[in-house]
Amino acid sequence: QVQLVESGGGLVQAGGSLRVSCAASGRTFDTYTMGWFRQAPGKERDFVATTWWSSGRTYYGEVADSVKGRFTISRGNAKNTVYLQMNSLQPEDTAVYYCAAAVKIAYGRPDEYDYWGRGTQVTVSS
Repeated sequence: QVQLVESGGGLVQAGGSLRVSCAASGRTFDTYTMGWFRQAPGKERDFVATTWWSSGRTYYGEVADSVKGRFTISRGNAKNTVYLQMNSLQPEDTAVYYCAAAVKIAYGRPDEYDYWGRGTQVTVSS
């Protein structure tokens, strides 16, 4: 099993920045992909970004145009730690942000991921 714990969410004003973190523990050697999703109230869980440990490459896929260029996924120096840097935040970015991990290469579909964190709330005020 792999445990994922998100942190760093909170309340920020529109135009501000926030960085959320995800730390993996347990059978982390099984972890090949780690990524971020978000879910706003009453909406589906949407893909944001992911990264593959072996190559260090990142994948944003066909994320919403509103996210492109503002959000950046990165890996920490500590193994199995990923970050999501969010800049120029807008009220529509308000959501619970979830960290996810997969034991294989995964992209933007939630069903590709094997492990999920409990999420961290990000609220952007106007």
